[in-house]
Amino acid sequence: MKLEKLKFVLPNLFTVTSIFCGFYALTLCSGEPSPAQLYQAALAIFFAMFFDGFDGRVARLTRTQSQFGVELDSLADVISFGVAPAMLVYKWALAPLGFIGLFVAFLYAACGALRLARFNVMSRRAVGSRFFVGLPIPLAAGVIVSVVIAHYLTRGRELGTGARVPYLVVVTVLSLLMVSTLRYRTFKDLRLTAASLSIFGAVCVAGVVIATRLHPAYVLVVYFCAYLALGFVESGLWLSRHLHARSVQPAVGVLPDEDEAEADDEQDFL
Repeated sequence: MKLEKLKFVLPNLFTVTSIFCGFYALTLCSGEPSPAQLYQAALAIFFAMFFDGFDGRVARLTRTQSQFGVELDSLADVISFGVAPAMLVYKWALAPLGFIGLFVAFLYAACGALRLARFNVMSRRAVGSRFFVGLPIPLAAGVIVSVVIAHYLTRGRELGTGARVPYLVVVTVLSLLMVSTLRYRTFKDLRLTAASLSIFGAVCVAGVVIATRLHPAYVLVVYFCAYLALGFVESGLWLSRHLHARSVQPAVGVLPDEDEAEADDEQDFL
C-alpha cells in the first residue's frame, strides 16, 4: 500500500523540484544581480525544464496520471517558465528601458499564463494531438535561457546598451507566439524509423559543427530557434494543404484522412 502511494508522489516530486528551480532563479534575479548570478538563474531555469520534461513521462511509466498532477504541472510552468524567465530577461536586458521594458517582461509572463490556460482547456477535449497550438511556454523560456547562457559564456559581461532593443523585440515576439495559433509539433508520434534516425543524425551533426566552428554555447540557441522556425513551416504547410483540400472539395466538408484526428486542433488554428 505504501509503495502505491509512493508511486503517486514520485511524478509530483519532479514537478515540485521544477518549482524549486524556478523559485531559486527568482531569488538570484532579485536586487542588483551580477552577470554571474543571472547566468546561474538561467541554469536553474534550464534544470527546471529537465524536471518538467520528466514528470509526465514518470507519471505515464508508473501509471499515476491524475488531474491533480496536470494542474500542479501548469502552476509549476507559470512559475518556472513564465515568471522566472520574465524576471531574468527584465534584469538582464530590459530594466534600463524603463516602463516599456517592464511592460514587455510582464507581457511575457501574462501570455505564458494565457497559453497554459488555453492548453488546459483544449487538452480536456482533444487528446493525443500531434501539434501544440501556440509556442509551448518551456520552449519560449528555453530561447531566453539559451541566449543568456550563450552571452555569458562567450562575453562574460553585462549586455551592451545597443543590444537591449533587439531583445525587447525578441521577448515581444515570444509572447505573441505563445498566444498565437501557430502549430508546433509535439513529437508524440515520433517512431524509430530510417527517416527519423536520419533527421536525428543531421541535428547532431549540425550541433557538432556549431560547437566546433563557433562555440558550444550557441548549440542550444540554434536548436531552440530552429524549433521556432519549424512552427512557421508546419503552419504554412498545413494551411496550404487545407486550402487546397477546400478548393478541391468545396461542397463535401470532409477533411483529408491524415487530418481527421486533429479536427479540434485545426478548428482552433482557424
